[in-house]
Amino acid sequence: MVNKMEYNAKQLQIIQVAERLFAGKGFSGTSIRDIAHEADINVSMISYYFGSKEKLIEALFEVRSVESVTRLETIIANADLTPLQKIFILIDGAIDRLMGNQCFHNIMLREQLSGEDRTQVISDLIFELKFKNWEGLETIIKEGQKKGDFREDVNVSLLSATLYGTVNQIITTQSFFKKINNLEHLTQEEFEKDLKLKLSKHLKSIFKATVAYETIE
Repeated sequence: MVNKMEYNAKQLQIIQVAERLFAGKGFSGTSIRDIAHEADINVSMISYYFGSKEKLIEALFEVRSVESVTRLETIIANADLTPLQKIFILIDGAIDRLMGNQCFHNIMLREQLSGEDRTQVISDLIFELKFKNWEGLETIIKEGQKKGDFREDVNVSLLSATLYGTVNQIITTQSFFKKINNLEHLTQEEFEKDLKLKLSKHLKSIFKATVAYETIE
């Protein structure tokens, strides 16, 4: 894959347009012509920059993956943070990222549910992105275990599923959550702010109870 830093402004614009269309119409339901029309460019320009629709969605996943890995590496490398603080920052970052870019969230969800219609390329990209998120969490957990702060019996796979599964579930059922919690009077901006705070507190409580010894403050 091409490194994100090598994409020029026009390429990034095309990737952003494709992301929006893939989220709304699905990968199979979006044509190169659709993307070119929305981006106000010639179809040949997409072929010139990316070669194919498969390479375009690969570029999209690469951009989002680089963003995610960069954030994780920054957290992991910060020697001023305790492992628990790193986990808390990771949780808030995941909430902000998933709720802040619901187009990409919709692509991930749609493609994972598409079954046989999903290409192997997309399957591999989804796996790679999930693996990197899991690997980052595992690195922090191992650091905490090495320092004696975290339990030795932590199941990183289930913790990762708890984090991303909880946030994904809330995103896809926002109207239901709003209704059962009597939050329908809030604007969407107010609701999302309230939701982020509740999610953050809930997930941090679960993670702390799962990974840390009771003496950890």
